[in-house]
Amino acid sequence: MNDERITILLADDEHLIRGALAALLRLEDNFDVVADVADGAEALRAAQQHSPTVCILDLEMPPTDGVDTAQRIVSSVDTRILMVTRHARPGVLRRTLSAGVSGFLPKSTPSEKLAQVVRDIAAGKRYVDPEIAASALSGSACPLSDRELDVLRESAQQTTLADAAAALHLAPGTVRNYVSSALAKLHVSTRQEAVQRAWDEGWI
Repeated sequence: MNDERITILLADDEHLIRGALAALLRLEDNFDVVADVADGAEALRAAQQHSPTVCILDLEMPPTDGVDTAQRIVSSVDTRILMVTRHARPGVLRRTLSAGVSGFLPKSTPSEKLAQVVRDIAAGKRYVDPEIAASALSGSACPLSDRELDVLRESAQQTTLADAAAALHLAPGTVRNYVSSALAKLHVSTRQEAVQRAWDEGWI
């Protein structure tokens, strides 16, 4: 058994879940939970402060999501990311792997398995839950461009196209064009329908 100390950051907006995970992980002899936080912004700050061995991030976490947080963390901290979720939408796995995530587990994973995956990831390995991998294989291929996805992702956070355009530093007319293109590709009639379809498929 490797007795090297493994430092862990937990980020989950559900306080009971986060507390339970922290308690379970602290039972492991060489695990040290150095921070537990409730959102992506706090997770980034804590990761930069503590440089943990492994960051365990909730996929559905404000203000954007765990994938965005993972990208921000791995671009600035030498750490490994384990993503956990209640429900893995089909296209999410591809996004997480592209973001540099090392592992993906459902929140229903037994504590013994979670501890072993944390050790494996800390040692440089990767792990994807088999059911999540199977779900990813069953998902539809995304027909949207990266920019169209950016617009839909931002539209899910903003109330108007003008707000989305400002957040993306694009002209409102350019954003409208991307939305129109996405509507045509997805065969839907409203921006809300396009955002919902992209969310359901795990593309955003």
